[in-house]
Amino acid sequence: MLAAEPSGGQVKLPPMDPLERIVRYRVRTVLAVLGVILAVFALLQVVSLAREVLTWMLIAAFFALALDPLVNLLMRRGIPRRGLAIGVTYLLLLCVVVILGLTFIPTLVDEVNNFIDAVPQYVQDLTEGRGRLGFLETDYHLVERVREAAAGTDISRILGVSGTAVAVTKGVVTVIAATITIVVLTFFMLLEGPRWVERFYELLPEGSQPRWRRIGKDVYATVGGFVAGAMAIALLAGITSSLLLIVLGVSYAIALGLVVFMLDLIPLAGATIASILVTTVAVLDQGWTVGLIVLGWFIVYQQVENHLLYPLIYSKTVALSPLTILVAVLIGASLAGVLGALAAIPIAGTIQVLLRELLRARRESSEPVVDAPL
Repeated sequence: MLAAEPSGGQVKLPPMDPLERIVRYRVRTVLAVLGVILAVFALLQVVSLAREVLTWMLIAAFFALALDPLVNLLMRRGIPRRGLAIGVTYLLLLCVVVILGLTFIPTLVDEVNNFIDAVPQYVQDLTEGRGRLGFLETDYHLVERVREAAAGTDISRILGVSGTAVAVTKGVVTVIAATITIVVLTFFMLLEGPRWVERFYELLPEGSQPRWRRIGKDVYATVGGFVAGAMAIALLAGITSSLLLIVLGVSYAIALGLVVFMLDLIPLAGATIASILVTTVAVLDQGWTVGLIVLGWFIVYQQVENHLLYPLIYSKTVALSPLTILVAVLIGASLAGVLGALAAIPIAGTIQVLLRELLRARRESSEPVVDAPL
């Protein structure tokens, strides 16, 4: 290749390596990449700062998906407006809570009061080395160790206004705010959810709308199936626990069954925490023999729940294989703890729906087009 010199002559440029290429990036491309990186970083920071609010939103979405079938049923039964149907749903839910409260709360209150009355005696027996937990004092001197630890602690920081009082007050206010927020979020998710989904469909090209509506329907069925499955498994755990405790003569059976139901909604960790609490109460109330029976039952039941009930129920409601469910829960728990385990199954179901639709679209595009005969 020849190039002209300023004087009009020609110079011969050195030959270029045919394998050598010069890659140039536009400034706009570099700025776009940097913008994406900064946006992802900002999103992660927002998620980190808003963990509590995001948790409330996740719980509200859980309740909204659980109540949406009832809202749709009421609308099909003659209630014309969705807002009115949601109000009737809330009213029915309140009636159910009141009925259950009138049925179980007196027994629950009595059991809790009896347990609170029994706690000082348990503490006294432990301090004096008597009773079923007396070995903790006689063999391990647990009380002296606690006293030594307490002696080196600033009690004013524990009992002062700047310590526990503020923490307890903040906790109570947080629970009240969370309850109100979740109730309101659930209402608006039920009211505005279908409208938001419809607006999303309208933003898509007209030719692709049927496919995305089909995907949305499958995702809704998957997540709704997960909610129904979680409620069924937790309810079964609570009922069977109460029945076992009643048969064994353990006090506070109804209250402990309610605790098992609420904790079992948390995948993996919830059942373990419930088993520890219930076993401890059984030991204090009826002795080590009954406590070991309760512990053994919980160990067996957790294995059945994790390896049989979870895969069996979720394979029907979420349409996932048992292996996929177990792997999804383990990965979700390792990545984000309890919330990750809770969200793992619906996320895995959603990914399965998207992959199935992608494979279906590829098969349809690869099929040869046959012209109709004239």
